[in-house]
Amino acid sequence: MTLPQTAHAASSVLAKPRPVSTVEKIIAWVGSLQSLALHTIAFIAFFAFAFLNWVPWDTMFLVLTTVVSLEAIYLSIFIQLSVNRQAVSLKEVEQDVESIQEDVEDLEEHVEDIKEEIEEISDDAAQEAAEEKRKQQQSETLETLTRDVKSLLAQIEALKSR
Repeated sequence: MTLPQTAHAASSVLAKPRPVSTVEKIIAWVGSLQSLALHTIAFIAFFAFAFLNWVPWDTMFLVLTTVVSLEAIYLSIFIQLSVNRQAVSLKEVEQDVESIQEDVEDLEEHVEDIKEEIEEISDDAAQEAAEEKRKQQQSETLETLTRDVKSLLAQIEALKSR
């Protein structure tokens, strides 16, 4: 997968919200202030009924502990469902991260290849510059030698004509 594909896959996972299930709504509500208020009112009502002698204390405690136990069982099931969903979600994110890491490793390899090619081009350019400089020096030396030979020939001609 290429980097743009990976980025698209990662953004699609993050950008595409899952539909909220009934279980998730219940879990969210149980963790809300409204739930806290309702539970507080319910507990106060249980104790108020017993305190006002509308129900016997033994009956109130029996019903209250049964309700609280059942609620705890269901809450633990809801929590486990939530944990399982989070585990699946984390597994998907982990796979995306692994894919991105592979892409980064591929990019690092490409960067190393590009660096090597740049070094080769730099070396070639340096060699070409050195070759050009050598040719320039040869040309200058040849011109100097040509002038010197012409000067010598002119001097020889001058000596011959005397």
